[in-house]
Amino acid sequence: MSRAVRVVWDDALVTYDFGPGHPLAPVRVELTMALAREMGVLDTVETTGCVPATDDEIALVHKRDYIEAVKTVSRDGRPDLRYGLGTEDNPAFAGVHEASALVTGATLAAARAVWEGAAEHAVNVAGGLHHAMPGAASGFCVYNDPAVAIAWLLSHGASRVAYVDVDVHHGDGVQAAFHDDPRVLTISLHESPRTLFPGTGFPHETGAEGTAVNVALPAGCGDAGWLRAFHAVVPPLLRHFRPQVLVTQQGCDSHALDPLAHLMLSLDGQRTTYAALHRLAHETAGGRWIALGGGGYELVQVVPRAWTHLIAEAAGSPVDPGTVTPEDWRTYVTERTGEIPPLRMTDGRHPQWRDFSEGYDPADAVDRAVVATRKAVFPFHGLDPMP
Repeated sequence: MSRAVRVVWDDALVTYDFGPGHPLAPVRVELTMALAREMGVLDTVETTGCVPATDDEIALVHKRDYIEAVKTVSRDGRPDLRYGLGTEDNPAFAGVHEASALVTGATLAAARAVWEGAAEHAVNVAGGLHHAMPGAASGFCVYNDPAVAIAWLLSHGASRVAYVDVDVHHGDGVQAAFHDDPRVLTISLHESPRTLFPGTGFPHETGAEGTAVNVALPAGCGDAGWLRAFHAVVPPLLRHFRPQVLVTQQGCDSHALDPLAHLMLSLDGQRTTYAALHRLAHETAGGRWIALGGGGYELVQVVPRAWTHLIAEAAGSPVDPGTVTPEDWRTYVTERTGEIPPLRMTDGRHPQWRDFSEGYDPADAVDRAVVATRKAVFPFHGLDPMP
């Protein structure tokens, strides 16, 4: 067992549940942990439990009246639309505060382990609820656990934290929390807000000192374009910023099968991203890496495989993509969901991309998106926006 990598998990994390038919079904993390366990991935890490975040910890980001509103809804499940509780995206349910506080507590446990040196990397696949605002629920998110963890790191002495969000949706809540704080670099790669919720994340949203970075990619973008954009923006900024900790939100809803969005990545493209972020954590942040889950609404074919690859990558023991999924897991999936599970840990793709340094094509929508971002933020950091 490696004590350098910690996975935070408690079976009660599946109580973050908006009810039957809601896209954010907790079975996705249940199946993820089952697959990681069956494949022996969890044998290579230290798995630890967690406790709910306290009100004071949640209040590092969220307003006190909002926390009290969530607790009131939690007691009887009655909506409070003033705070976004009881909408179609965020249905009210009894126990919502306790469930949300536990997700936040799991991410805080990951942050504490990394910052205090108990682990080099830490993973919470149930976290990554990046849309919640200081005073309102939004986009399936009640408490913004990534933002709370970053605020906790700052309150415990960190002076530079980088947050990289690869979810298909803009990481608007985390950006809002640190929009004008030069200690936090937020980078979000997402589908264009012209075609997808939440309608924000344009390149011109740069924060006070260029520390809010947004790459708005066109619908239909696949592995080659997405990875080209990632490598054109993320590594140069992280190398310049030199964070003390790298926090990443690993939403896998950029996959072609995801029902809520329009990007076309494969599992193999996403796995390539995990490896790149792992390398960048060591290169730019002294190895301190906190990796969180996020979106992902293809509950059987995508999420369990994607985040099992994430845990394995963090553990330094990547899973061969051609590996057959365990028979016991496939049986469990069918019994649990009635669906036919994937047979292998791959989509059979071999992602390749052309590095941005090789030239810019103004006729290419991905290249135009990259240039818009680089022109908006690179000058703040003394970097040349053009290849």
